[in-house]
Amino acid sequence: MMKRRAFIAGLGGAAATSLLWPRAARAQQSMPVIGFLNPASPEGSADRLRGFRQGLKETGFVEGEHVAIDYRWADNQLDRLPALAAELARRRVAVIATTAPPSAFAAKTATTTIPILFLVAEDPVGLGLVTSLARPGGNLTGINILSAELAAKRLELLREVVPAATRVAVLLNPTNTAITEFTLRSVEQAARAMGLQIQIVNAGTSREISAAFAAFAHERPDALFVAGDPFFGNRRVQLVNLASRHAIPATFSLRDFAEAGGLMSYGADIADAFRQMGAYAGRILKGAKVADLPVVQSSKFHLVINAETARMLGLTVSPSLLARADEVIE
Repeated sequence: MMKRRAFIAGLGGAAATSLLWPRAARAQQSMPVIGFLNPASPEGSADRLRGFRQGLKETGFVEGEHVAIDYRWADNQLDRLPALAAELARRRVAVIATTAPPSAFAAKTATTTIPILFLVAEDPVGLGLVTSLARPGGNLTGINILSAELAAKRLELLREVVPAATRVAVLLNPTNTAITEFTLRSVEQAARAMGLQIQIVNAGTSREISAAFAAFAHERPDALFVAGDPFFGNRRVQLVNLASRHAIPATFSLRDFAEAGGLMSYGADIADAFRQMGAYAGRILKGAKVADLPVVQSSKFHLVINAETARMLGLTVSPSLLARADEVIE
């Protein structure tokens, strides 16, 4: 009898729990879900995520109130991306937002029906993600921050800051072949035009980054060009600290590096690019067709010079270059 009473009481408790289930939790179950697929890690991504959420908010969607976001991070293990993309596809999320070519291709393989947004550093037509910038077709569109296309300009600016440089080390992530190949072609062509010798250095892990700088201590390149890559973005503090310790003038693709103490950066406003991707996600949630959303090419590019780092390296930045800089960090 006691067992029966306990069983009935348990049923009553379950029913009460169901009745008292928070209204917000029930609402969340019916929210559209955005899958966010990133090849790197959450570390150092706060500004980018803030930009993405801002874009969503501009289109009427606040995370946790009108939309849920399912975050998937590969922690720089690119071989995990296909499985993570497949999980999001099986969940039938409303949109998949990807932040580099490897994650975009993983999502493209996982689904031909769920809308996919990408944020890439090179020409998405050349990569094979879309057939046209104006009318992408298919289920992909997104943002091109033109980092690889700006590689030659970054090398020119580095030469301006270090005019005596004749040999420049180029740090690439070999696991991200799309960015590596495009950047390398641009840098090699620009280096030939400027009469510079380049030394290719590969690093796809934190340990390999440290090993590369240990080698620089013996080889003594005049300057360092760090390719724009999500992995390097996550390791920016390590890269900046090592460049400082070994007294190597270095150029980077994003403002984050100069803010962390890097000598200089030139590239797109990455937070604004994430905002644009968030706004596209919101438009898709409102019914826009991916095939009709043109690929957005970044138009905001910032040259940032860390004057304090320049002084520490014994470099004199010309007044004309300082005047052209969008920001000088003192």
